[in-house]
Amino acid sequence: MGVDMSNPPPNSHPTKDFFPSPALSLSLAGIFRGAEARPAADAEAEEGEEGSVGGGRGRREETVEISSENSGPARSRSDDDFNMEDEDEEDGDKGKKKKRKKYHRHTAEQIREMETLFKESPHPDEKQRQQLSKQLGLHPRQVKFWFQNRRTQIKAIQERHENSLLKTEIEKLKEESKSLRETVQKASCPNCGFATTGRDATVAPEDQQLRIENARLKAEVEKLRMIVGKYPPGTASPSGSCSAGNDQENRSSLDFYTGVFGIEKSKIMDIVNQALEELKKMATAGDPLWVKSVETGREILNYDEYMREFSIESSSSGRPKRSIEASRDCGVVFVDLPRLVQSFMDVNQWKEMFPYLISKAATVDVVCNGEGANRNGAVQLMFAELQMLTPMVPTREVYFVRYCKQLNPEQWAIVDVSIDKVEDNIDASLVKCRKRPSGCIIEDKSNGHCKVTWVEHLECQKSTVHSMYRTIVNSGLAFGARHWMATLQLQCERLVFFMATNVPTKDSNGVATLAGRKSILKLAQRMTWSFCRAVGASSFNTWTKVTSKTGEDIRVASRKNLNDPGEPIGVILCAVSSVWLPVSPSMLFDFLRDDARRHEWDIMANGGQVQSIANLAKGQDRGNTVMIQTMKSKESSMWIVQDCSTNAYESMVVYAHVDIPGMQSVMTGCDSSSIAVLPSGFSILPDGLESRPLVISSRQEEKSTEGGSLLTVALQIVTNTSPTVKPTMESLESINTLISCTLRNIKTSLQCEDG
Repeated sequence: MGVDMSNPPPNSHPTKDFFPSPALSLSLAGIFRGAEARPAADAEAEEGEEGSVGGGRGRREETVEISSENSGPARSRSDDDFNMEDEDEEDGDKGKKKKRKKYHRHTAEQIREMETLFKESPHPDEKQRQQLSKQLGLHPRQVKFWFQNRRTQIKAIQERHENSLLKTEIEKLKEESKSLRETVQKASCPNCGFATTGRDATVAPEDQQLRIENARLKAEVEKLRMIVGKYPPGTASPSGSCSAGNDQENRSSLDFYTGVFGIEKSKIMDIVNQALEELKKMATAGDPLWVKSVETGREILNYDEYMREFSIESSSSGRPKRSIEASRDCGVVFVDLPRLVQSFMDVNQWKEMFPYLISKAATVDVVCNGEGANRNGAVQLMFAELQMLTPMVPTREVYFVRYCKQLNPEQWAIVDVSIDKVEDNIDASLVKCRKRPSGCIIEDKSNGHCKVTWVEHLECQKSTVHSMYRTIVNSGLAFGARHWMATLQLQCERLVFFMATNVPTKDSNGVATLAGRKSILKLAQRMTWSFCRAVGASSFNTWTKVTSKTGEDIRVASRKNLNDPGEPIGVILCAVSSVWLPVSPSMLFDFLRDDARRHEWDIMANGGQVQSIANLAKGQDRGNTVMIQTMKSKESSMWIVQDCSTNAYESMVVYAHVDIPGMQSVMTGCDSSSIAVLPSGFSILPDGLESRPLVISSRQEEKSTEGGSLLTVALQIVTNTSPTVKPTMESLESINTLISCTLRNIKTSLQCEDG
């Protein structure tokens, strides 16, 4: 049983050192030294010459020899050894057999000295090898081979260890894959995706809703195909089943758009260019097109003048009754022009810029990519679902084409317009809102500032709105230019404060490092995004109306978190209630964000005091802050992250309880993405009943709105850490009680119980 200690063939990869740290190399080698190095040396001692007959071929300079201090004396080759092997090969055919030179064995002292140098330098240079060879009485090549062999030995040990770990991981993944595959096969049909089991009481409501939605969408696609006559009724189509869906996927959505709706690219370009001209006039024109309201100070569109100016024909024939919402606003934002343009053309950045307004957004297709880094001339078909932060107002779904165009070196235009042909062929239940030429004109100013003129012009199908929100929705405030503009300014301010390196101490106390400040602001932003997603009327959530014992109208929804590390794992229950209060939005916002008064409404405080640990500014207004608070009680102590935001239209207070050790690491600058947060909070809106200011005030909100407030309270709790368990009646009653008590405490503190 010979041990082949020869090197790999010449086409193998060169030896690479995986252990730059000698200490780490020796510690790993010591684990396997007694088990592998000693048998190798013993085998060589027994086999003698036969153990390395083939070693003279290939790359002789990199001969592998495994030896160590613990494995006893080892052998090393000298130059004479190689010469002897070469002579053997040359004389092999003649049958001459010369006596081979015996290998030299290293003494224990020689190995000990080489081990000592190896600890200091695994790759000794020529000078070190020469010095060591003289000291030990060895040939320099013997020293060189010994170090090569030692490095190769350690590399082999490491590779075996890594292979063992990889095999374990692969087996684990195979088991998980097998389990998931079995689950999918049991749950759905491989052809259509529907459940294989019959309908029964075990089907979750959200699953049933998805099935209904899927069937409706399939019927709508078939209807569209019948309209254009591309697929006669009853013929097979690419979307007829899930298994035949590859053909449909291979077609670009623009091909589907053109083929079904009959709109050529040239026609789309004509529409967007015409919409651009209308937007420029709408953004710059004054009286008589825009008339300023004496009561509210807002600009109102003179619709008769608009129809004359742009030769708009009446579209009342055959269509459901629709309402027109038109608004215009202007402001300065703290962001450079290229970044602002990019945030409109990238759908993900656009959605993140307006989390209060956009619940869903997608780029359906890119008609034209545009030129340059800013995509001048780009045209893309988009979809958006617009929401209010309450489940009591339905969302608005809108399909539109977005056009990005540079007007001059300092001005850009972002134009949105819906296309009539598309809207005519889509079912009325899907399209409740259309965009007439809307968008914004962006003018580059000095020092990273931009002036933005925003025009929002919508044509919406009339629908039933809760009486509490009817005024603010019908007046155009809810989805108007002022709302978009105020949100844009707030988000740009937040970005500036996030990137700033010279924040005054008074605006950033409690956090010692800049990295800690950024990490906390990232966590707060993620928390607010999650809150906005959870409380709206989007199809993300399926709301059930519940009336509490005290008469509040509460909407409840549940969802399951299986693997998102940003939220607690398990079944999450969300309860939302909206009420009108006879107090100004600014007064209500200041009350809810004040840590000194938190115990007046927060049941979790148990009447105890709340102290602020850190306070980070994220905007010019004193109300735009992120706070870390500690809530102490007799039994325990907990930390809360609170994100407060306010602008000319709305205010928000979002908070979540956090793990104390995890939050302490975030404050030092560690990544916050793994911190699980389940946000609750408040959304505050004016009630829409605007009038002349009754008092003189320095706050902008009090100059324009002296009516009441629309308060939305949202609480989220984890009812069970197992995602497979359904919410119980006890959990529903518990969260309803929390909502009712919170509202009652707020009304009591603000002395508006009869409001």
